[in-house]
Amino acid sequence: MSDTHASGTTAATDALRARLDEAFPALLDELKALVAIPSISSDPDHRADVDASAEHLRQRFEALGMSARVLSEDAPDGTAGMPAVVARGPRVEGAPTVLLYAHHDVQPTGDVSRWSLSPFEAEVRGDRIYGRGASDDGAGVVVHLGCMALLGERPPVNVVVYVEGEEEIGSPSFTAFLDAHRDELAADVIVVADSSNWKAGEPAVTSTLRGNAIATVDVTVADHAVHSGAFGGPLLDSVVVSSMLISSLFDADGSVAVEGLGGRDDADVVWDEADFRAAAGVVDGVRLAGTGDLAARVWTKPSITVIGFDARSVRDASNTISPHTRFRLSLRTVPGADPDEALDKLAAHLRAHAPFGARVEVEKNDGGNGFQADMDSPVSSLLHECLTEAWGTPSVNIGVGGSIPFIADLREVFPEAEILVTGIEDPDTRAHSHNESLHLGDWRNAIVAEALLLDRLAEGGLSRSGGAGGPAE
Repeated sequence: MSDTHASGTTAATDALRARLDEAFPALLDELKALVAIPSISSDPDHRADVDASAEHLRQRFEALGMSARVLSEDAPDGTAGMPAVVARGPRVEGAPTVLLYAHHDVQPTGDVSRWSLSPFEAEVRGDRIYGRGASDDGAGVVVHLGCMALLGERPPVNVVVYVEGEEEIGSPSFTAFLDAHRDELAADVIVVADSSNWKAGEPAVTSTLRGNAIATVDVTVADHAVHSGAFGGPLLDSVVVSSMLISSLFDADGSVAVEGLGGRDDADVVWDEADFRAAAGVVDGVRLAGTGDLAARVWTKPSITVIGFDARSVRDASNTISPHTRFRLSLRTVPGADPDEALDKLAAHLRAHAPFGARVEVEKNDGGNGFQADMDSPVSSLLHECLTEAWGTPSVNIGVGGSIPFIADLREVFPEAEILVTGIEDPDTRAHSHNESLHLGDWRNAIVAEALLLDRLAEGGLSRSGGAGGPAE
């Protein structure tokens, strides 16, 4: 390995930083170009933009000396899959193969009036760049582009880049794509660049991800609507009954009350409550729910959110007892839990707690597995080492409350591969929200860290023992 300087960096790191200084203006322009393409995979009107984004990236990877193709596969239900880009570097005999994953599709903008800029015109303000997809996941895509640019046309390992085009809609054709291109995507190490750091300026490896399970609940109290004055009192309307039912999902301190969902109370880092409240925009006076470490409540304990609710609008209010109400729940499952089994437990709870004998019907919609990384592996230690060196501050293990279900698919299809989950987002990123942004300094460091990782994997990082490269205590 390269000599370490008194500053704590190595000659290799310094060389990579020098190359990045030269390449960075072009990489920043590349990110702006990606933001300018409204590749909204959930909107059929933007299918041409998703296609354009994929073709753009194919050309960019080819310009780096890689062979690149735009590919797609139909989902199991026959729905046409969104285009993905698969790029491959030159063959390096005897070296490990590394698969670099990111996605090029983005979320809708939501209410554009809540943005302080045009969502698809990236803008640098201070140490951040703003725009839809700037962080999720344009940052990850351009980290891979930047890494390959720093390493040159002869990278030290075999590199395959896989840039998906439908992550924001749940990757419906992902498993079909893996099956169809299994040999092309097979790797010793898989790097998923779609997560976050602990804070701006503090790198992290994602050790756990919660899973997600979706259910739709129908609550019926009568077979037709009736006048609230004529029948109100003995007959509660379905909205009130639904509210009671939802309330039963939580105990007095706001923890999930559904039995058997698991979870743990401790986390590896301390999440300051003031930081959490600021990042989440919690209004003054609102108390935080649950018990245990604050980070654990988000990362390793279950949560339930009402993500949809059908009720008569205030504008259309009438003196009528509503006979039927429908709502949708998102259950975030603890890492390692089976989402289907968790949905069964949720459905059993809802049926058992039907207020006043109301008819409660539960439809299981969808589920995605969580993730538990092997943080004792040599490769995980190596990633910590590279992040720590690139940032100049110790990296930590974090969990993520959200889900990346396709990681479980990667693990199933490639059980022998080491899967590393990292990313460039931070608590101020606002991915999926208005004014999405990316910290430019963290982005630069992530490019350097990934290039270091590939270099050191070529030096025998797959077989190294852990130690100094582990996370900060």
